[in-house]
Amino acid sequence: MRKIKYLKNEEINKKKWDACITHAFNGNTYAYSWYLDIIHPNWSALIEEEYVRVMPLPVKQKYGVTYCYQPYFAQQLGVFSVSVLTPDIVSEFISKIPDFIKVIDMNLNSFSNPDSKKYTVDLSNNYMLDLIQEYPRLSAKYRSNTKRNLKTAEKSKLTLMKGLGHEEIITLFRNHRGRGMTKWRDEHYQVLSRLMYTAIYQGQGVTYGVYSERNELISGAFFLNNKQKLVFLFSGTNAEGRSSSALTFLIDSVIKEYAPGKMILDFEGSNNVNLARFYAGFDAKLTHYYRLKLNRLSPVGNLLFKVAAMLK
Repeated sequence: MRKIKYLKNEEINKKKWDACITHAFNGNTYAYSWYLDIIHPNWSALIEEEYVRVMPLPVKQKYGVTYCYQPYFAQQLGVFSVSVLTPDIVSEFISKIPDFIKVIDMNLNSFSNPDSKKYTVDLSNNYMLDLIQEYPRLSAKYRSNTKRNLKTAEKSKLTLMKGLGHEEIITLFRNHRGRGMTKWRDEHYQVLSRLMYTAIYQGQGVTYGVYSERNELISGAFFLNNKQKLVFLFSGTNAEGRSSSALTFLIDSVIKEYAPGKMILDFEGSNNVNLARFYAGFDAKLTHYYRLKLNRLSPVGNLLFKVAAMLK
């Protein structure tokens, strides 16, 4: 039986934690302590032995119910391991989530698939592009719509800038697509800004901007850059950027910059059909990660929780 302990945030050795994520075969940027500290302060965790396997737990309380959920700006968490990771091991970690955590709704990374006989998970879509090949070979596999979009961008005489201020991208997003994002509040943008700033400061984040012929910013994107993976975390585009295919031009430029190399471009989604089609247009391959949902509330407790949510 593995010695898996539940630790509160102040009990976690962040140096050992980060060493585990660095050496884990399935480690990702979302799981580093500095990242978790920004997106969900006071996160707790399950830890095996001397940090050979770890599982972050973003825990909150609402209407008197303690629950574990997927925080904004972290697509996948789950169990991270410096050695073998089997469905049985993942299931054992899940079973060690303390009983006081009554509701669990978390995304597990693509290597954290639990035993299907013990836990039911939903599949979520992700798209990834291996940049090991030369750019001409990669771009030759683009779908026809992507190639047409690049011709549109070329006619629009767009230019690319690397390293623009991250706040410019956030502002661009808020002034356009963000207007319809009613769930995004000021606190979410503040977290995003702090996250982008810290990642750039630590050399694990990079920004790009696309400018029109009139030298106006029309599209921008932020990528996490760590563990041989570029993660397309956030972008903003205005109406002119959409009509001129600026984001297609931006992503193509990033592919051109990093290929060939031992880098994976992770598009970070999506279950949205239109976004999935856009990402697949670059010949990105469909992969999956897992969504775990558990409800440990009693029937009465579950009813009271739903009523409280409705009355809010």
